[in-house]
Amino acid sequence: MTTNIPNIQLNDGLEIPAIGLGTYSMNGFAGAESIKSGIEAGYRLIDSAFNYENEGAVGRAAREASVPRDQLRICSKLPGRRHAYDKALVTIEESLLRTGLDYFDLYIIHWPNPKQGKYVEAWQAMIEAKKRGYVRSIGVSNFLPEHLDTLVNETGVAPSLNQVELHPYFEQAVQREANAKHGTVTESWSPLGRGKSDGVLEDAAVKAIADEYGKTPTQVILRWHTQLGAIPIPKASSLKHQQENLDIFDFELTGEQMKKISAFSKDNRRLWGQDPAEYEEF
Repeated sequence: MTTNIPNIQLNDGLEIPAIGLGTYSMNGFAGAESIKSGIEAGYRLIDSAFNYENEGAVGRAAREASVPRDQLRICSKLPGRRHAYDKALVTIEESLLRTGLDYFDLYIIHWPNPKQGKYVEAWQAMIEAKKRGYVRSIGVSNFLPEHLDTLVNETGVAPSLNQVELHPYFEQAVQREANAKHGTVTESWSPLGRGKSDGVLEDAAVKAIADEYGKTPTQVILRWHTQLGAIPIPKASSLKHQQENLDIFDFELTGEQMKKISAFSKDNRRLWGQDPAEYEEF
């Protein structure tokens, strides 16, 4: 197995790995052990969120793992109910206290919640948090092109990263182009869709590609993400799946194979029905 993971440079100079570990539902002592397992397996980018209620588990894993802190990239997210400027800053402080860490490498706004109309205020707080040294790099999640334009027009600061729903059924070509316009890296949540239940990992064409390279369908889909220029953050709690997900950088899909996988996106559908123009997260 190879864990020779390339790095991607963000628009503020911070380098992060080309794949990360999703930690949603990894909570408590068991969650901390799973996250620590992932770090020992080779993950250096660890995703979390205030609303996942597992920042403590992430912090414990980071402190107990054998990997030095400065080699890790720990990320968390600001919840929608804390977009007001003062609340946002206190929430970031609380996130740090929960983890027991001195700083976050990445902190991002979880959803824009445009009906509330406070995401610019939240972004201004993020800029201040970076100045205070709470955070090394600031980004967003689920921000549509118009939300990104508003942030840049209002503050002059472009997010370093935008974490969005991205999988073969929803390849986000327009969103990825909008991100790139601002030098904002695209990160993929739910990179495998619903996994086997939605059929992409069971598709004959995907299996044929996997067989050609001696890989699994999961590895093929994750490689598709990286070749799109996106950073996938698949969730994996077992060491076997963690290792499988990391082992994707010793082969390269052809242009035709990339097109076959992207063809699943012909209906361009969000699997979870969460449209950032309407969806509200608190």
